[in-house]
Amino acid sequence: MSHPVIKIFTPYTAQANNGNWRTATRWARLLRSRYRVIVQTASESGSHDADCLIALHARRSFPAIRDWRERWPDKPLIVTLTGTDLYRDLPESAEARASLHAADRLIVLQEDALRFLPRRERGKAQVIYQSAASLRGCEKPRTRFNCILVGHLRTEKDPLTAMRAWDFLGHEESIYLTHVGAALEKHLAGVALELQGREPRYRWLGPKPHAWTRQAIKHSHLLIVPSRMEGGANVIVEAVTAGTPVVASRVSGNIGMLGRKFTGYFEVGDSEALAGLLRRYWGQPESYHELCRQCLARRPLFKPEREQAALFRLIEQLL
Repeated sequence: MSHPVIKIFTPYTAQANNGNWRTATRWARLLRSRYRVIVQTASESGSHDADCLIALHARRSFPAIRDWRERWPDKPLIVTLTGTDLYRDLPESAEARASLHAADRLIVLQEDALRFLPRRERGKAQVIYQSAASLRGCEKPRTRFNCILVGHLRTEKDPLTAMRAWDFLGHEESIYLTHVGAALEKHLAGVALELQGREPRYRWLGPKPHAWTRQAIKHSHLLIVPSRMEGGANVIVEAVTAGTPVVASRVSGNIGMLGRKFTGYFEVGDSEALAGLLRRYWGQPESYHELCRQCLARRPLFKPEREQAALFRLIEQLL
C-alpha cells in the first residue's frame, strides 16, 4: 500500500533561511516515516496533487490555499499561523481571514496565540510546539558573560533594542554580544556596523549555517530575543534544548513559549530594562541559575517526538 502524500507549502525558499523554511523542512523530516512528503515554495510553479496540504502563513500562502480548495474541495487543508499573519495580518488582510475560513484545521506554535484567533475559528486550532534535538551541555567560564542574538536584521526582530542596551552598560562590565543574522533592512545594517566600530563587546557576524549557530547558542551564557512580533520563535527552542537560558521581550509569541510566570521578560523596546537584566544575570549567579531552571522546565514541550506525535494525530484525524 502506498503512503499518503502530504504537501507542505511555504512562501519562502531555503535562501531565506527563516523560521517558515526551517519549520517546513523539519516537519517534512518528522513526517517521512509515515507519509510521502512534498515541500513546495511560492517560487515553484505548478500544483502537486496530494492527500493533504499543510500551508505555512495564512496571508503569504493564500494563493496556494485558494488553488487547493478550488481543485480539491474535499481534501484536508491545514493552515499554520507562523507570526506576522497572526498578529498583523488577521485584523487587516481579507486573504488571511479567508485562509483561516478555508482550513479544516489550524496550527499555532504556542499557547498564547489561541486568543488572537477569531472566536469562530478557535475550535479548529491546535497548539503544536516546535522542537529541536537536545544538545549536551558544556562548561561556560564566567570570566565574561557571552550573550547571543540570532535573528535577521528586520524591524519585527527589533535588533536595535538589543544593540542599544550596551549604551546602558558600563565599559568595565564584561558583557558581550554576538549577533547572527542577515541584513534584510539596510538602515539596521548601518547601525550594526556603527556599533561594532565603537563597541568592542559587540560583533555582528552576518548569516551563519544552522549547525554553526546552534553550537554558538550552546556555548553562550544567554540568548536575547527582543522581537516586536513572534509566532513562536524556534530560536527559543534551540536555546532551551541546548541548555542556554533566554531573556525575551514581553510579547505574545514569547509568553506562549516561556510561560506567564517567566521572570526573564523586558518590555518591548526597553533597552535600559534589558541592560538591567543582563547586569543582574551576570552579577548575581543565583538569579542566573533560577533563570536556567525556569527554561529547563519548558524543555519537555520542545521534544521532537512530541511534535511528531502531534502532527501524526492531526493528519490521521483528517485522513
